[in-house]
Amino acid sequence: MENKQELGYKKVPIFEEGVIETSTLPSIEKAFVTITTTGDTNRTFLYIAACTVNIVSFICGTSLGWTSPEIPLLKNLTTSPLEEIISPSQEGWVGSFLPLAAAIGPIGGGVLADKIGRKKSLLIANIPFFVAFLVNFFANSIYHFFLSRFLCGLGIGIIFTALPMYMGEIADDEVRGALGSFMQLFIVIGLCFSYILGPYVPMKTFNLILLTPPVAFSILFGGFVPDSPYYLIQSGRIDEALKALIKFRGCSRASAQKELEIMRTQIEEDSKSKGNFAETFKIVLGSRGLKMALFISLNLVTWQQLSGINIVLFYTQSIFTDAGASLAPEICTIITGVVQIVASGATPLLVERWGKRFLLMLSAIGMGLSQGVLSYFFYMKEDQSKDVSDIGWVPIVSLVVFIITYCLGFGPLAWAVLGELFPGNVKSVASSATASFCWILGFFITNYFGALTSLVGKSGSFGLFTICCFISAGFVYKFLPETTGKSLIEIQAILSGEN
Repeated sequence: MENKQELGYKKVPIFEEGVIETSTLPSIEKAFVTITTTGDTNRTFLYIAACTVNIVSFICGTSLGWTSPEIPLLKNLTTSPLEEIISPSQEGWVGSFLPLAAAIGPIGGGVLADKIGRKKSLLIANIPFFVAFLVNFFANSIYHFFLSRFLCGLGIGIIFTALPMYMGEIADDEVRGALGSFMQLFIVIGLCFSYILGPYVPMKTFNLILLTPPVAFSILFGGFVPDSPYYLIQSGRIDEALKALIKFRGCSRASAQKELEIMRTQIEEDSKSKGNFAETFKIVLGSRGLKMALFISLNLVTWQQLSGINIVLFYTQSIFTDAGASLAPEICTIITGVVQIVASGATPLLVERWGKRFLLMLSAIGMGLSQGVLSYFFYMKEDQSKDVSDIGWVPIVSLVVFIITYCLGFGPLAWAVLGELFPGNVKSVASSATASFCWILGFFITNYFGALTSLVGKSGSFGLFTICCFISAGFVYKFLPETTGKSLIEIQAILSGEN
């Protein structure tokens, strides 16, 4: 096999006839190695594994979409299991308890991912959902719903930390971007499931149905899908790691052995600079490339939240009701859910062709334009008290465009980029910090959206989200390099300012 040479670095010995000399491999910080297979790669199991693990993303989606159909039911004594209609304050807390707990979940998620592995962490994260839906089934007090939303948030916080790590570590460079976008696809399928089923079945029946996916995930993922090869090597379980690589790559033992040796070398280098949370954070801040990676990650999730996505997801049906849309709010909500699935399904196909950077900029501009139109609609309807019955279709189209552009970029790709930017020795800490920061923002935005609306109206609120969307497009253009198809070493070299 021909040697590969990274620009600006010395030649790196690669494999000859299935043998790798690990002693000749340079430091991971100084070398770039391209793994090539002998043509026997079959990714069928990899895609099956990606779909199986993302059942838990589907569960996240059902939880995120739960409030849209269920809050209207809690406002009606004939459909609510409570003795009183919930107050606006209680409604706000039902929505915001989830992001509040999701800000706490990543702290434990990062620790669990390192201590017991990505797979067991995801299985543990599945438990709070089962308990939450069970609590909802028996709920007769608003505090039961507070508890269930908090439990869902804990699960989501762990999942948003461990799942991008797992997906980034089981995928090879060529399909990492596409597989990384599966998380968003399955989330929106879950959202649509809640949108379609929630308004038309009794609350108890709906929550009973939601108990099924957590059970299915435990059985399928727990029984048939291996843990991350990276973690297995890190834990000294080399034989298991090799078997996992053979499964995920669908390749020969010799080909898998080559990649395993490269991963072992990376892990050995990572372990030299790995410590506790404070020490690891010092490592990040002491490296130009890692510091830039953290800066990009925090900003991507900041602009994702400031796009107003949680407001749209949690209160879709209420937004359509307030707008006086020309179709029934329940139907409008289902339309947006279906659109989310179609748009998210297109992302894995488009990301390898157009790259993450372009799709993120397109996403930000599209979200900004659509929310600008929605802001102007509410300005005419509420601030100017004009008759908007003839343009009742505007909020539907605006939110459909918002959802399409969000799902093409900032929905899946903010998390996919996070899974690509950090080496293993700092990945859990960086992922935990980023996910916690994301959901802290989500909590404040969700909890205080009502207060913001009272202060500046719906037109002002959506106008603010519009401005944030356009700023995020400028951020991506200025700071984010293209990561699609690049290895960790290439990405770190770019972030460090090297050729």
